Amino acid sequence: MVKIANSETDVNDARSRLLLSALRLFAEKGYEAASTREICEVAEVNISAIRYYFGDKAGLYRAAFTEPMGESSCGANIDSYADLPLRDALSRFFSEFLEPLKKGETLGLVMKLHFREMIEPTGAWQQEIEAEIKPQHHALVLRLKEHLGLAEIDTDLHRLAFSIVGMAVHFYVGQDIITAISIPLLNDRQAIDTLAERLAGYAASIIEGEAARRSRGGGDA
Repeated sequence: MVKIANSETDVNDARSRLLLSALRLFAEKGYEAASTREICEVAEVNISAIRYYFGDKAGLYRAAFTEPMGESSCGANIDSYADLPLRDALSRFFSEFLEPLKKGETLGLVMKLHFREMIEPTGAWQQEIEAEIKPQHHALVLRLKEHLGLAEIDTDLHRLAFSIVGMAVHFYVGQDIITAISIPLLNDRQAIDTLAERLAGYAASIIEGEAARRSRGGGDA
């Protein structure tokens, strides 16, 4: 086994190897079946590295579940650009949301792990919903409420918010479909950046359509 090195570069490399090995094995085998010894053997680190970097196996699993997607598991922080014009905010939102798609194989492992978590729950997904997804959804709903000049949040605002985010989510869960159809939407970084900009335009049109519907007296249902 390779012991944890002292240099900062080697330490970070050891942690990265451990995280990637855990991601791969947790995705392939699940939390219970993936042993810490096997993970460390694949990462070529001492078994004590898990305690040093992550505390325990559960901490390693949580890190593998969230860290590869970036600082925010949702890929975007709507509150950080609340002062931007809506169209600019949408562009930034989709750009950040789709950024993890540029991670290639790593993202595939993350998605596989997320799907496995839904079948064999450890609590990590629910924690992510509470800590990341709910706050982001609430921030988007508030921004839409402000833009549409509404006095209160209604069910249709939630429908609108879920529909906007859902356009981007499909490119995560539908990667196999996109690949099978052989459309070059996710082939490189430029294609993903273009997709983000297009989605921002589509979202702006959806919001305009909802504003028009409300102006005609279309009520919430």
